[in-house]
Amino acid sequence: MRAITVSPGTPHSARLEDVREPAESDGSVLVRSLALGVCGTDREILNGSYGFAPPGQQRLILGHESLGVVEASPNGCGLVPGDLVVGIVRRPDPEPCIACAAGEWDMCRNGRYTERGIKERHGYGAERFRIEPEFAVKIDPALGIFGVLLEPASILAKAWDHTERIGQRARGWRPKVLLVTGAGPIGLLAALMGMQRGLDVHVLDHNRGGSKEAIVCDLGGTYHSDPSALERVAPDVLIECTGAPAVIHACLEATAAAGVLCLTGVTEPGKIFDLDIGRFNRSMVLENNVVFGTVNANRRHYQMAADALARADQHWLGRLITRTVPLEHWGEALEHRKGDIKVVVDFRP
Repeated sequence: MRAITVSPGTPHSARLEDVREPAESDGSVLVRSLALGVCGTDREILNGSYGFAPPGQQRLILGHESLGVVEASPNGCGLVPGDLVVGIVRRPDPEPCIACAAGEWDMCRNGRYTERGIKERHGYGAERFRIEPEFAVKIDPALGIFGVLLEPASILAKAWDHTERIGQRARGWRPKVLLVTGAGPIGLLAALMGMQRGLDVHVLDHNRGGSKEAIVCDLGGTYHSDPSALERVAPDVLIECTGAPAVIHACLEATAAAGVLCLTGVTEPGKIFDLDIGRFNRSMVLENNVVFGTVNANRRHYQMAADALARADQHWLGRLITRTVPLEHWGEALEHRKGDIKVVVDFRP
C-alpha cells in the first residue's frame, strides 16, 4: 500500500512510497483511508523541526487528521464494516501518569505519551491503517468528507470545555461575547462552537474582505480586520488561534473583567516582546482574569466535537475545506496558497 512518509529531523525528506500493510499490533480495526487533513504541525515535521519515528525505525508515516471507513472489525467492538471513523491522535504513556490513567491523556503530566503521525507512532497518511476500537470515533455518515474536520474540532471542544469549567468558578457566570483571533480552520471552528452556545461572536483576522469574512458573516458573526477590535469588543471569552506574538501580547489584557483567555496557537521560541508585567499582573489580579493554554484532546472532546459538527450547517462546513488534492499529488497540499483554509489529501479512488 502507499503511504506518505518522512524521516523526522531531515528537511524535505517526505515521499509517497510503498510500505507494508499495517501491523495487527496497531489495533484490531482495519480502516481504509478516505481523507487526510494537513496543518502547521505537518509542515513543521516536513521541514525537520519536529516529529519522531517509531522506536528502531528511520521513517514515520505522516498524518494525524484522519477520516476513514471500517473494512474489518472484531465482533462486539462497537464498530462494523462501513462505519465512518476518525482516529484519536494521542496515546497514554506506558506507565500512565495520573491524567493518562483517568483517560485524559491530553493532560499528560510526564510527557511519555505517543501520537499517531507525530511522536513515535505511525500516522494515518496511508491507504489503510489499523486502530484500537477505543481510539476510533464513529461519526455521523451524513458528514461525509467533512468528518476530516473532527480532529481540529476536538481541540476547540476541549478549549470550550476548559473555558466553561474555569468560568464556573463564579456562580452564575454567563458569558455573552466571544472574540476569536484568527480565521483559519481552528478560529472558524471556535466561532462555530461559540455561536452554538448562543454567544455574540466576533472574529478578528488580518485579511480584509474575501471568503473568510463571508464565512464569518454567514455564520452570524461579526468580522473585524482592524486590530483595535481587541480594545473595543471587551469579550467575556477570547480564544487566540494565530500564535502570532503581537496578537498574543494584545490579547493578554483584552477581556472584560472575570474574562477567560484561551491560547490555542503554538509559537516558535525566541519571539521577544516588551511586556509591562506590573500592568499585566494588576489587570489579572484586580479583574479576576484567567489565561490558559490548551492542546490535543481526549475521547470525550472528540465526541463533543462530533456532536458539534453534526449540528452544524453542512454547506457552511464545506466552505472550510478550500482544496482537496489527490494522493498522487499530496505535496501540493503542503503548499500554502492564497485563500487556503483547510486543505485535504483525498485518498478516494
